[in-house]
Amino acid sequence: MIITLTANPSLDHTVELPGVVERGEVLRALASREQPGGKGVNVSRAVAAAELSTVAVLPGESSDPMVESLRDQGIDVLAVPTGQPVRRNITLTEPDGTTTKINEPGPLLSEDDATRLVDATARAAAGAEWLVVAGSLPPGLAPDFYARVVRAARALAADGRPLVAVDSSGAPLAALLAAFADSGERVDLIKPNGAELAELTGIASGEDIEADPALAAAVAATLVGSAEAPGPVVAVLVTLGSRGAVLVEADQAWSAQAPKIVARSTVGAGDSSLAGYLIAHTAGLPPAARLAQAVAHGAAAAALPGSDVPALSETDAAAIDVGPLPHLDRLGDRALHLMRP
Repeated sequence: MIITLTANPSLDHTVELPGVVERGEVLRALASREQPGGKGVNVSRAVAAAELSTVAVLPGESSDPMVESLRDQGIDVLAVPTGQPVRRNITLTEPDGTTTKINEPGPLLSEDDATRLVDATARAAAGAEWLVVAGSLPPGLAPDFYARVVRAARALAADGRPLVAVDSSGAPLAALLAAFADSGERVDLIKPNGAELAELTGIASGEDIEADPALAAAVAATLVGSAEAPGPVVAVLVTLGSRGAVLVEADQAWSAQAPKIVARSTVGAGDSSLAGYLIAHTAGLPPAARLAQAVAHGAAAAALPGSDVPALSETDAAAIDVGPLPHLDRLGDRALHLMRP
């Protein structure tokens, strides 16, 4: 069972355009569609498409169109009532896959809303294999919200479960890792992209990280640490867009090249990558195979319109080229060099 928490879910309206966005002009769409969205929601959708058990936890009314749409797709939903509608986002996709998003901030949640959301997530995650906390935080939730969620879930956990994956950025992710670094706790997996990893660590730029898998691994290694001095993260999955992804663990790192595809929309591709990793982990596959499935899932998602997620049969992990990167001692030396003023 994989539980996802999406603190700021959305109903995503995607519009496919025949050409590039032209400001101030009348644009005629080729097609449009609505899908339930938000990082954790997309992970649940991709996991369900692989015929694995999942529950999507989110703030919202059971009668909200977004919640009803999820249930219509066969996704189990635990909706925590807030008395407010789920936000609506707009996505514009161009023929070459360029994606422009307009995201609403989301409803203002109270401390009571936050407490009920933490409690509901912790109870749902008891006994689950993975808990995924993902996405931005809506107005009203403090940056330490995800740290509260993870600690509440672990307080009810047994036998080291659930494992915890985090796909967020900015203050919520930084606050979680800072809290865990201070206490000696660790997150099992984080999934940043190049820009998010650069923002989190302050090392290099997102463009440089995305262009250089070895650099991405070196920067991620600063979060993993070593056996003698472990960092706040057990493993880092860095998605690099059309260049593939990198997976870093304590004793080894791997890179995988993305297959050549005709991109239709990048919305949710990173979420599908995380889902692919979790699907492979649940199947008991080794790290390199998890990375291959992550890249295969992300590429398959990018080839689909809107925020559609691929079925497992639409991915081809066997076609993904995965190779080891230099030993983490060398990666760590490179990262330390980058951090020197």
